[in-house]
Amino acid sequence: MANRQLISSGTSWEKQFVYSRALRVGPFVFVAGTTAINEAGEVVGTGNSYQQAMYIFQKIEKALQEAGASLQDVVRIRTFVTDISQWEAVGRAQGEIFATIRPVATLVAVKALVHPELMVEIEADAVID
Repeated sequence: MANRQLISSGTSWEKQFVYSRALRVGPFVFVAGTTAINEAGEVVGTGNSYQQAMYIFQKIEKALQEAGASLQDVVRIRTFVTDISQWEAVGRAQGEIFATIRPVATLVAVKALVHPELMVEIEADAVID
């Protein structure tokens, strides 16, 4: 197997649930489910799924950059929302970020996320040329 590069955000979540923010294996980068919780442990964009999604994409971009990738390298995103009626707001954020990139995408409604104020969680996969 190719070398594994683990990317950490340094949060307690990673240690508690034993995962990495992102993982690069060869040209592939996988970004774990990402939510709108900032470094202080606060939810960003409470009650606003568009703001949460935009903040999440910023966090994903940072993880990709640490792995030597960019948003341009994203080939797949998976989005989980707690309220399916918010699909348009989340889709608008996704469209603003990926309009010219057009990765494959999945949007799924889930019952809840790990914090009651979280409305959106997003995963991303990238391939570096």
